[in-house]
Amino acid sequence: MWHFMARLTTKELSCPPLSLEEALDLFCKGISGYGPFWDHVQEYWEASLKCPETVLLLKYEDMKRETLFHVKRLAEFLGQPFSLKEDSKGVVQEIVELCSFESLSDLEVNKNGAADVSAKNDVFFRKRKVGDWKNYLTTQMTGCLDQITKEKFGGLF
Repeated sequence: MWHFMARLTTKELSCPPLSLEEALDLFCKGISGYGPFWDHVQEYWEASLKCPETVLLLKYEDMKRETLFHVKRLAEFLGQPFSLKEDSKGVVQEIVELCSFESLSDLEVNKNGAADVSAKNDVFFRKRKVGDWKNYLTTQMTGCLDQITKEKFGGLF
């Protein structure tokens, strides 16, 4: 979110972008445009356990690790499972390739287009690397996040 907000170029933003330290401090205090992150995750996790037919919680790292499995899982959740014929013909793999970061970020509309005047579409694409946080957060920052995560989530995941 910090990267995204820093890349927005809009006249509506009345203040300069926050430093990473400032943004992390607010985030750790539960202050963000969308409310406390941990509360949202915990509530959705609980809802996914109570109502698995209406709430599907996916983790980015899992999606990256087992993309085909999770695309099939998503299709089933949406009530549109792939047939054995579609699966054997490579339809799932084709969808994964069409929806890949590389494919979508390479589209002309996402390189140079804009949904509105406040931001170009390319602000929605960055690196898509699991663990890239290590290049930005200090040991102290990660310690703070780890502590809050353990307090809020315990053994949820």
